[in-house]
Amino acid sequence: MSEPKPPTPTPGDTYKGWLFKWTNYIKGYQRRWFVLSNGLLSYYRTQAEMGHTCRGTINLATANIAVEDSCNFVISNGGAQTYHLKASSEVERQRWITALELAKAKAVHMQAESDDSGDDCPAVPPTAGQGGSCRNSEVQSTLRTLSSKVEDLTTCNDLIVKHGSALQRSLSELEGIRVGGDMGEKIRQVTERATLFRITSNAMINACRDFLSLAQNHSKRWQKALQTERDQRIRLEETLEQLAKQHNHLERAFRGATVLPPSFSNPALGNKGGVSGKGDASDEDDDNEFFDAMEDPAEFITVPADPKYHRRSGSNVSGFSSETGIDDQSVNFDELSLASNPESPQPLELEPVRQRRTRIPDKPNYYLNLWSIMKNCIGKELSKIPMPVNFNEPLSMLQRLSEDLEYYELLDKAAKCQSSLEQMCYVAAFTVSSYSTTVHRTGKPFNPLLGETFELDRLRECGYRSLCEQVSHHPPAAAHHALSEKGWSLRQEITLASKFRGKYLSIMPLGSIQCIFDKSNNHYSWKKVTTTVHNIIVGKLWIDQSGEIDVVNHRTGDRCHLKFAPYSYFSRDVPRKVTGVVTDKDGKAHYVLSGTWDEKMEFSRVMQSSKGENGTEGKQRTVYQTLKAKEIWRKNPLPEGAENMYFFSSLALTLNEAEEGVAPTDSRRRPDQRLMEDGRWDEANAEKQRLEEKQRTARREREREAVKAASSPEEGTHPDNYQALWFEKIDDPASGETLHVYKGGYWEAKDQGSWDMCPDIF
Repeated sequence: MSEPKPPTPTPGDTYKGWLFKWTNYIKGYQRRWFVLSNGLLSYYRTQAEMGHTCRGTINLATANIAVEDSCNFVISNGGAQTYHLKASSEVERQRWITALELAKAKAVHMQAESDDSGDDCPAVPPTAGQGGSCRNSEVQSTLRTLSSKVEDLTTCNDLIVKHGSALQRSLSELEGIRVGGDMGEKIRQVTERATLFRITSNAMINACRDFLSLAQNHSKRWQKALQTERDQRIRLEETLEQLAKQHNHLERAFRGATVLPPSFSNPALGNKGGVSGKGDASDEDDDNEFFDAMEDPAEFITVPADPKYHRRSGSNVSGFSSETGIDDQSVNFDELSLASNPESPQPLELEPVRQRRTRIPDKPNYYLNLWSIMKNCIGKELSKIPMPVNFNEPLSMLQRLSEDLEYYELLDKAAKCQSSLEQMCYVAAFTVSSYSTTVHRTGKPFNPLLGETFELDRLRECGYRSLCEQVSHHPPAAAHHALSEKGWSLRQEITLASKFRGKYLSIMPLGSIQCIFDKSNNHYSWKKVTTTVHNIIVGKLWIDQSGEIDVVNHRTGDRCHLKFAPYSYFSRDVPRKVTGVVTDKDGKAHYVLSGTWDEKMEFSRVMQSSKGENGTEGKQRTVYQTLKAKEIWRKNPLPEGAENMYFFSSLALTLNEAEEGVAPTDSRRRPDQRLMEDGRWDEANAEKQRLEEKQRTARREREREAVKAASSPEEGTHPDNYQALWFEKIDDPASGETLHVYKGGYWEAKDQGSWDMCPDIF
C-alpha cells in the first residue's frame, strides 16, 4: 500500500511499463516492455527496441480484455492474437486494466466517428466553430480524468475491504490460540491497531462514497450540457447544409438562366464575339473569351490558356493546328454542336416505334423495422442476407446493369470521333453517366436467379440491343453484352462484394467493363467505383460514389484517370464532384474533365501544363492551361412523380414492362418482382421464398449429378458446375483479363421462338 503510485493515464496518453507475457510451456512468462498508445498495445523485449523492432501489436478497438486472477489478465482480438499477461502486483494489474479499458473506449469511439463521417471526411469542424469544439473537448477531458480517478478510488476501496477482512480473520484466529501473557499483550496491541485501521478505512470508504455520489451528480449535469451542445451543433450543421444546397441551386439556376445567342447557329458568325460555355454569354472581344475551366481539384489546377490560342484569325488557327495535329476550327465547331446545348432536340432523332409506358404503380407506404432485420447481418455478404421485398425496388440487378446504356448517345458520338483522345473524353463521360441513375435509388435490386436473363432490344428505336445473364450464384456474377449499329459494342462482367458495417453499406463492384469501336478498333476497359449507402440505421438513406477509375485504350495506350470525391458536409467543393485528365501513352495531358456524377460533365482542351505550387500533404500540383470548358454530358430530368415510383428514370420505367417473345428466363417474367411492382408485397415475399428454395434444390441436384458423373475440374467453371447458356468464359488478349463474353444464339432463338434449351427457374 505504501508503493508509489503513478497517475492513471487519461485517454490519448502513452502508458508504458513492464509486464510478464506468456511465451510457451518451456520458457513460461517472460518480462517484456509494453507501450499503450492511440488504441494500440505494442510490446518489445527491451526499452531500447522501441526505436526499431516491435515484437507485436494488438488493436484494442476490436479486442476483448478479461481478468483471470489478482495479477493475470488476457487480451484477445477473436483468435488471431491473444496475449496472456501478468503484472507484478494486483495494484499494477488494475492500473493496466484501467488504462486498457479507457484506451479501448476511445478507440471504439473514434472508429464510430470515422464510420459516421465517411472515409475522407474531416475529423474536426471548420475554424469558425473551433471555440465550441474546444469547450466540448475540455468537458470531455475533465470527464475522462474524473472517471479515471473514480476508478482509482474504486480500486483502493476494493483492496481495503479485501485486506481489512483478511486482517480481521487473522486476528480472530490469533485470539483463539492460548499463549503466554506477553504474547497476549502483543495480540491486544495488534488488535487495537487493526481497530484503528478499520475505523480509518471506514472513514475513507465513506469519503469515497460521498465523492462518487458528487462525481456522478456533476457528471450527469455535464453530460446534459454536452448533449445540448451536440444538439445545437447538429442543428447548425443541418442549417449550413440547407444553406449550401440553396446556394448551389441558385448558382445553377443563374448559370442556366441565359442561353446561347441565336447567331451562333451559323458557324460563320463564330469569329465575331466570344461565347462561353452553357449558361454564359459574352459581348467582349476575342481576347476575353476564356474563363476558369472548373473549380480546382486536389491533383491539378486549370487556368485560362494564353489568349493567342483563342483567336480565330487564319494565322493563329493554322499555327495551332500545326502544334496539336488537329484542325482546331473543325473540332471546336463539332464540340459546340455536340456539347454546347445538349438539351436541344437532334434533327435526326428517330421517333420510337413502340409507345413505352411512362408510369408504374406508386410505391406502397409499408412500415418495416429495418434494424430488426439488419442487426443480425453485420459483417455478412449482402448477397447472402435473406431480405424481404420491402427493401427492394421492382427491378433485378440485370436490369440495373442494362441501365448503364441510358446515355448510349455518348458512345454513338464517340464512334464518330477521328481522334482517339477526343473519343476517350466521350467514353469517360459515359462511365460517369452510368452513376447518375443511382443518386436517389436507395432500394435494393432483386438478386438474379442462376440462369436468369434480361434482354433490352432497342434496335429500331436507338440502334442497339443488349443481353444480360446471371452466370454464377456464389459468388454472384452477371455478364452483359450490348451491340450497336453505330459501330460499338459493350461487354461487362460484374461481381458484387458488399459488406454491411452497421451504419453504412459498402458495395464494391469487381470485374471490368470493355468497349470496342469497330471503325478504329480502339479497345477501352475500366472498373467501377465503390458505392456507399449511408444512414442505414438512423436518418435518411443517401448514396455516395467514391474512388478512382482508369479508362485505358489498349490499342493506343491513351488513359483517362477519373477521381470520384467522397461527399463531405464541410467540403468547399461541389458535392459529388468528379475530375479527370486524359493523357496519351507518353503521359502528356490533352484534355481535362470536371463535373458531378449526378448532373453533368464538362471537358476542355489542355494547351500547356506546368508544375505549380505544393498542395496538400506536400504534393506538387500540376497547372493546366486550358481552353474554355464545354459541356459533354448532362443528366436527363426524372419523370413527373418519380419520388413515388422509386425514383426511376424514363428508361428504368420501361425495363420491367411486359413484352412478348422474350425468353422464359427473362426478368420480366419473374413472379415475385411482378407482384412487388403491383404493390402486392406479402404475396411477393412468399413467392420470393419459393423461388429461392427452388434454386437451392436445383443447386443440390447439380452437385449430386456432378459427383455421380465424376466430372473433371475442367468441366465446371463454377462451384456447382453450372454452365452459362449464352455466354462463355475466355481470356481477353487485349486487357489480359478472364471474363464471360456473348457466344451468340440468343437473338436467333428469339426470332425462331425456340426456347427449349432454357432452364425452368421461375
